[in-house]
Amino acid sequence: MRRLRRLAHLVLLCPFSKGLQQGRLPGLRVKYALLVWLGIFAGSWMVYVRYSTYSELCRGHVCQMVICDQYRKGIISGSVCQDLCELHKVEWRTCLSSAPGQQVYSGLWQDKEVTIKCGIQEALSSKARPDVAPRRELVLFDKPTRGTSIKEFREMTLSFLKEKEHASRLLGFCGDLYLTEVVPRGRGAALPSILRPLLPPALHRALQQWFGPAWPWRAKIAIGLLEFVEDLFHGSYGTFYMCETTLANVGYTATYDFKMADLQQVAPEATVRRFLQGRHCEQSSDCTFGRDCRAPCDRLMRQCKGDLIQPNLAKVCELLRDYLLPGAPADLREELGRQLRTCTTLSGLASQVEAHHSLVLSHLKTLLWREISNTKYS
Repeated sequence: MRRLRRLAHLVLLCPFSKGLQQGRLPGLRVKYALLVWLGIFAGSWMVYVRYSTYSELCRGHVCQMVICDQYRKGIISGSVCQDLCELHKVEWRTCLSSAPGQQVYSGLWQDKEVTIKCGIQEALSSKARPDVAPRRELVLFDKPTRGTSIKEFREMTLSFLKEKEHASRLLGFCGDLYLTEVVPRGRGAALPSILRPLLPPALHRALQQWFGPAWPWRAKIAIGLLEFVEDLFHGSYGTFYMCETTLANVGYTATYDFKMADLQQVAPEATVRRFLQGRHCEQSSDCTFGRDCRAPCDRLMRQCKGDLIQPNLAKVCELLRDYLLPGAPADLREELGRQLRTCTTLSGLASQVEAHHSLVLSHLKTLLWREISNTKYS
């Protein structure tokens, strides 16, 4: 400890000691130098804290160990389990994770580049503290409604995800590990994954806009996102909810066609309602599934209600305000802002106000298409 104090004294004070003894260093310069050193110290501490968080993000080997252990015990199964756990034909490459509980890697499988996604938070929590019930994380599959077998429910949902035009195509799975097609991103569209944990969310959003595609391309991507919301609502397999509505999930191809980057954040309505209905709560923030699928809290009964506060469309429009309004053409900005504000105020179940939701969505798509139609951007 004494050596550490001496080292700190030498580093912080020695540059000024000689000048102070000789009376040559003005007081203003001393204050400026101290502020610089304080800034360096604070910045170094922030980087250390952020980097410590980042070091927890890349645990693909843990994910594979947990998944394969469950597979060998007969708890889970899937189309890629044998290749992953016995034949070792799934190659893990670059870590792309942005949250410790959701491992994301680029990889190679059957000579195809793939994205590997694996949820490990629940498994790790239950192993670390066996006396505590594992915290519920957002997963795609849960117990189906009465009269439907788990196998039928899983196959139905997998078929839904495979056929979505605006979703990364699902190539295979093993339990809660999924292999999807790679979603290409435009050059500079996304920050390197190593930098994301080091930046505040506001700065991250600003950089996404600065280095993202030109506004007309953003408009085309936004149209695809709105069509995806429409698919979730009017799909053949029932209603699905987007439970993490962030720019990180707005992927797109080389031709700027929208692709949902993370399908694990899309959950069936029955799963969300069953999790929320009757759940104990003190406030609405206690009634949250995933990141932003939130229901009201009945404070008298202290139970969550099953209906979500915000439908998919309202959350997507909040996202599009930051994504589309900066850089929008001057003659479009006022009308676009008005329609997006109207859209963000939508509330209640979409099934109860279907006509209103469809009208708002149609107006937005028409406005954007009118701006980019008959141009190279369409």
